Amino acid sequence: MILVTNDDGIHSEGLITLYEKLSKEYKVVVVAPDRERSAISRALTLFRPLRVNEIKENFFSIDGTPTDCVNLAINGLFKGKIGMVVSGINRGGNLAEDITYSGTVSAAMEGLLLGVPSIAVSVVAREDFIFDTAGEVALQIVRKVFKRGLPFDTLLNINVPNIPLNELNGVKITRMGKKRYSDNIMEKTDPRGKKYYWLAAEETGYEKFGNSDIEAIKDGYASITPIHLDLTNYSAMEILERDFV
Repeated sequence: MILVTNDDGIHSEGLITLYEKLSKEYKVVVVAPDRERSAISRALTLFRPLRVNEIKENFFSIDGTPTDCVNLAINGLFKGKIGMVVSGINRGGNLAEDITYSGTVSAAMEGLLLGVPSIAVSVVAREDFIFDTAGEVALQIVRKVFKRGLPFDTLLNINVPNIPLNELNGVKITRMGKKRYSDNIMEKTDPRGKKYYWLAAEETGYEKFGNSDIEAIKDGYASITPIHLDLTNYSAMEILERDFV
């Protein structure tokens, strides 16, 4: 059984597209937040109970985070029945360092932590989303994961250009890119004279590595980036052993 979840909420068009694509070939259940939970990363609800609402057959909403949804589905609602976690389809790319904020990718991380093969799927656009292409790519990858498995301690972060399927150039295995941002914070004043702020940083460019997720998307390819949860900087260990110990 495949668990589908997201961070855009239970009624997201991307989630519904993903469910429709996968359910043609697999048993699929949806457990997703009851509202948008974008950029919430790996937040877990610890200080209040979680409530589950069955929207319709195979669709369950939770008043919590994407991580909550995956944890509760795997360890509670469908214990022992989930064979894969597929998170998405996200409205907007999860490229480069953005994955550290992403609730979509974090849901897949939770699946990986709980021992379930997991992938995250996003369509790189800000409006007029073409979810069908990302759904087809996701289905192809799901087939391969069920057939061949995934490397140990690895999830797949998939980003798909916002183009029709017949315009897609193919799929590339990529590394995380690196974006450049402006440090722009907008300061405003409310009607009572109190200051408030909008985080308004904008992307100003990216580093050109030659095989990054960003570059693959710009070249018209779907990007598949293998991610693992060990954040240790192994190249720095020898330096620190020498200078700090």
